[in-house]
Amino acid sequence: MSEEVLINISPMETRVALIENGVLQETYIERVSRRGIVGNIYKGRVARVLPGMQAAFVEIGLERAAFIHAADIIRGRPAGENREGQSESINDLLKEGDALVVQVTKDPIGTKGARLTAQISIASRFLVYMPSSDHIGVSQRIEDIEERDRLKAAVSEVAGEEPGGGLILRTAAEGVAEEDLQKDVRYLHRLWASLQAKIESVDAPSIIYTEMPLYMRAMRDIVDGNVERIRIDSKEKFSEIEQFVSEYVPEVVGRAEYYAGERPIFDLFAVEDEIQKALERKVQLKSGGYIIIDQTEAMTTIDVNTGAFVGRRNLEETIFKTNLEAATTLARQLRLRNLGGIIIIDFIDMDEEDHQRQVLRTLERALEKDHAKTKVTGVSDLGLVEMTRKRSRESLGQLLCEPCSVCQGRGTVKTAETVCYEIFRDILREARAYGTDTYMVLAAQTVVDRLLDEESSNLADLEHFIEKSIRVQVESQYSQEQFDIVLL
Repeated sequence: MSEEVLINISPMETRVALIENGVLQETYIERVSRRGIVGNIYKGRVARVLPGMQAAFVEIGLERAAFIHAADIIRGRPAGENREGQSESINDLLKEGDALVVQVTKDPIGTKGARLTAQISIASRFLVYMPSSDHIGVSQRIEDIEERDRLKAAVSEVAGEEPGGGLILRTAAEGVAEEDLQKDVRYLHRLWASLQAKIESVDAPSIIYTEMPLYMRAMRDIVDGNVERIRIDSKEKFSEIEQFVSEYVPEVVGRAEYYAGERPIFDLFAVEDEIQKALERKVQLKSGGYIIIDQTEAMTTIDVNTGAFVGRRNLEETIFKTNLEAATTLARQLRLRNLGGIIIIDFIDMDEEDHQRQVLRTLERALEKDHAKTKVTGVSDLGLVEMTRKRSRESLGQLLCEPCSVCQGRGTVKTAETVCYEIFRDILREARAYGTDTYMVLAAQTVVDRLLDEESSNLADLEHFIEKSIRVQVESQYSQEQFDIVLL
């Protein structure tokens, strides 16, 4: 599999695109005015304790207070239980005004504040360091048992050194030399010691640690030995990236290059076009079928349809092939759109159990490439596939778009006919309350056209009923749902 990373840097924003076999798979966007804060560490102050939710609001210096649950304060035992297994309330853990060191796990999304944890973790190229733990773990994606044992042994020697703490070996650690892993451990220990000194010296709320900018995080978290080429369109940042690569990602040394082409870098592989398509509800399948993706606050729903695909053999085969293609396509769309949380997929109903298993397996295989943690729970009694995908930042749609000012995010507007009848009802209401000779209706062109055409007889009947004159006028700035009734 051929992989390439494109990095577009401007004074306003940084964008990163991951390309696999010439097709855009993931895109990351970070704007200077709205930098993500996932991974940042703060010394916060507890603003409010909520016993009924076993949670608290913590002031960390943002516009909205952040949220922390009891489960994210207690490590190594169930939320709400103390070390003896007895019931323990959030009131026993926190009190208003307490200082608390926390880390952001989810950016503020919509009206929700940031999500926090008191279980701090700091990532390096090969490891994640957890000061409040003493456990050494290995990424589940490293399946070879001998390699897992080797990695554990490699870091165990230095893991117990001051200041102690637990470690998780990341997927990137597979095959890495022992001395490089130990170098990472010592770097993380030094970093945490410096952060502890800062925590002691500052007042709450204060920021203690800021995550790397996007282009550096991409080098740390996305780039590995499979990436054949890294192109950066900023000469200044290219030098920084080259230095970082030589020190921390030696397996891709020589693969980073400064892109000075005349075409914008995101025009390569049609990345700009793919981003625009990822903002649409409908995704066309090559077979002629299509999927509809609807993101709501509670969950994301995906509906699969055969569309223009009629197949060659029989209905069951047509449905099976459409579902197989949809499974691969929607796995890519989840990554590209960064859709997280609960996801419900309504594949076209299949009668044969073997077809159901194959579609589910195809989906699971396609999701293996995803950097975010996913879990497919199987097919429900209603024939729906239920899954979850870890959400830590806004989706592409939430980042680039806002609710429509006309429909207020409903996705539909009232018909011209509906607006006409609302106008008639308001005129009747006004006629009962106020005395006047003439009413002036100000409305959008489509509504005025209907009033003077299809609804002209109803308009005349209304004039006769209230014994008043009704005039209409186009207001070019009004949307289809807007109108005003003026008494003359």
